[in-house]
Amino acid sequence: MLNSTTKKICVLAMGVALFVVLSLCLQVPLFENYYLCLGYVVMAVYCYSFGPSYGAAIGFFGVILYCLLTNGLRGMPGWAAGNIIIGIFVGITCKRTADMKNVFLRHIIIAFSIIVSVTIAILGMKSLIEYVLYSQPFVIRVANNVFAFVADVFVLIFSLPICYKMNQIIKKFNKPIS
Repeated sequence: MLNSTTKKICVLAMGVALFVVLSLCLQVPLFENYYLCLGYVVMAVYCYSFGPSYGAAIGFFGVILYCLLTNGLRGMPGWAAGNIIIGIFVGITCKRTADMKNVFLRHIIIAFSIIVSVTIAILGMKSLIEYVLYSQPFVIRVANNVFAFVADVFVLIFSLPICYKMNQIIKKFNKPIS
């Protein structure tokens, strides 16, 4: 039998691996240099089922590993920091709305938290980090990150039905680990 710490590490490692695999294997083009990052589906499921620390860790470590495997550090610091914000904010919202009976209303609230957190994370934090690192005007960085904002919000919101179904499976076969 696995102890609690070992189980948590294994669950986290599976999430990071799934984030990277979905990000690498399923790239759906959206704009010129942007695509739907389907790794966010995994991040959303972890936020929904396990809470903010797992969601933030999956997003942070998943992006670092993905970037190291593909294009190096380009874009990674801002994206990783942004995923911490998204994971914490959306994870807290998922945790606080977990007891709601009305699933549709719960998903509306989570969708609103996704929009707010991705705005802060991608248009704010990612743009600020890129402004500092690359000495590009902040307004230009925000304008460039609008495409990433749209792609990330789209995937996260449309992941909610998957999150709901996966959460039912997780609850059925597994005791809570958080």
